[in-house]
Amino acid sequence: MASGQTSALKTVRDLVRWGASEFARNGLYFGHGTDNALDESFHLVLHALSLPADLPAIYLESRVTDSEREATVKLLRKRVKLRKPAAYLIGEIEFAGLKFNVDERVLIPRSPIGELIAKRFEPWLAHEPARILDLCAGSGCIGIACAHAFPEARVDLAERDVAALEVCRRNIELHHCAERVHMIKSDVFGALKGNRYDLIVANPPYVPSEEVDTLPDEFRHEPRIALDAGKDGMDIVARILDEAPTYLADDGVLICEVGGSVPEFTARWPRLPVTWIEFEHGGDGVFLISRADLVAGKH
Repeated sequence: MASGQTSALKTVRDLVRWGASEFARNGLYFGHGTDNALDESFHLVLHALSLPADLPAIYLESRVTDSEREATVKLLRKRVKLRKPAAYLIGEIEFAGLKFNVDERVLIPRSPIGELIAKRFEPWLAHEPARILDLCAGSGCIGIACAHAFPEARVDLAERDVAALEVCRRNIELHHCAERVHMIKSDVFGALKGNRYDLIVANPPYVPSEEVDTLPDEFRHEPRIALDAGKDGMDIVARILDEAPTYLADDGVLICEVGGSVPEFTARWPRLPVTWIEFEHGGDGVFLISRADLVAGKH
């Protein structure tokens, strides 16, 4: 539909449908909070119109004003032109039932670990954790969501990138949890000496360097430091496995995401007794290992 023809778009539903068609026509990639053109268009249209994400279906038939149409079409076209994921255009995303601020300083939250947090990690923990570490924290979404799930726990957010820590700070303020959630500038465990945790949750970089440059354009907006992890993508994971026993409580548990790099992980550690977690709502590449098994597996 040419620029002058968008005047034919009269309702919220018209805009959602048009946006989805434009996205499909231009071959956009979806995987940063949505997995299809229709959902991506829906979220952007509702944001442009200042409507809630749980909008009752009847309101899709509401007519839009000329200025609303213009603003919405502009946003949808921006998604096409820049290949920038919707979460960055909107400035926020939902994770584990909570809203988080995001921008191009941090990876867009999309980890299946959110499902584990919503279930309070059942049945994987022997007891409710008193101390939790969100390692390679990025936006802080995992750690802050854990703080909501376990109201008595103290949570540390460890992140090496100063720019990402600024986003962490905004999200701590957003969720009013500064008394229990603390940011630490740390390259993996480097600044955490003396601390021990009942639960360490990590979503580290795990993409092989050569693969980073082959990812769809949407990934180019994310910080490379949050994706690139060396020749086989296991550079940071190797450090985590090597050092985690020092920072885990005796009955502590490490949960770590390696996404699509499971083959690279198993090639490096074929005999490490990890448990690969299955998810009800999609996602894979997350393993769990106890401190005891981690220590035993290294010998």
